[in-house]
Amino acid sequence: MASRTTHPVLDTRSLNRATLARQLLLSRAEMPALDAVAHLLGLQAQNVKPPYFQLHARLAGFRPAELAGLMESRQVVRMVTMRSTLHTHSAQDALTLRPLVQAPRDRELGNFRKGLVGVDLERLTGLARAFVEAEPRTMGEIRQELLQHWPDAEPQALSVAARCRLPLVQVTPRGVWGRSGQVRLTTVERWLGDVVPSGASAGDGAAGGAAEVVEAGVEGLVLRYLRAFGPASVKDMQVWAGLTRLRESFERLRPQLAVFRDENGVELFDLPDAPRPSADTPAPPRFLPEFDNLLLSHADRTRVVPADLRGRTWLGNQAYCTLLLDGFLAGLWRLDEGGRLTVDLFGGATRQQKEAVAAEGERVLADMTGVASGAGAVRFGSIHG
Repeated sequence: MASRTTHPVLDTRSLNRATLARQLLLSRAEMPALDAVAHLLGLQAQNVKPPYFQLHARLAGFRPAELAGLMESRQVVRMVTMRSTLHTHSAQDALTLRPLVQAPRDRELGNFRKGLVGVDLERLTGLARAFVEAEPRTMGEIRQELLQHWPDAEPQALSVAARCRLPLVQVTPRGVWGRSGQVRLTTVERWLGDVVPSGASAGDGAAGGAAEVVEAGVEGLVLRYLRAFGPASVKDMQVWAGLTRLRESFERLRPQLAVFRDENGVELFDLPDAPRPSADTPAPPRFLPEFDNLLLSHADRTRVVPADLRGRTWLGNQAYCTLLLDGFLAGLWRLDEGGRLTVDLFGGATRQQKEAVAAEGERVLADMTGVASGAGAVRFGSIHG
């Protein structure tokens, strides 16, 4: 193995520009929304609206109706995958990525073992699958159904077992822009039907071939992660995926990867042909929603979040909408009920920068709210301390 001292060094700004390029944030891409969702390996989606705003920041001409239509036609779905959090995925990725993250779901289920004493998990998996595939169910309905079979079990533990053992998706109208609906769940296989060619499968916790699926798929996932988030370290990908012990996969791929190191000496891997723009490449302002994967997919987030702003995008378990200025976190933003967009800057900005931010904010208002923007539509404040 070559010494790390022989690897080229990428400074923070170089890492920033490379990551922004992969994330389609240096310039909006002329790309269909479905292709963008697949390229980005999904959009984090705890709330309904963030995936729409994520695509607006990245795609030329994007309007919410495009992603809403993909959801209604079942070309994209909402399900728990990376980091055990809800994501919007292409139908194909929903089927192929879910088995790769089964191990974290098994670990999560292990925390509830005391509430599952006497519960046959294989039988629970079969019963829960049949129940949700008969028609989409709420989690409360699933819990009540399982309690009929195991009345002495802890109710929450039964719910956790069902969602950890099965590849459950949230069915529409949940997640569709401009509509609302209770969270109802069925299996990804049932929901997709003929949308994805037969042969792809998300499996479940009882699938005997799960280990083989994971072994075959992780290396492909490494390459796709680097395409969307690289250059990156092994630990970066582990943080993004919620997986452990990925070093062996990177080592098997090493001969076909470019290798760098950051200013702290951490080894970074990348695809040889992936874009790595110059550190002085202009980066326009971008309004990102809460839970944007750009800020959540690396162990070392200083490539986007300056060290002195660490932790400023969260309060408890709630994330704020964030503003990128010159490619780095520079403030927070929110939409007011009156149709105005308020930007709170962490520090100062030049008049030219504020004009660029205001123009981008007006674009957000026009495209995402239908509000006719004008003077005063974007307001500025500041956050100190």
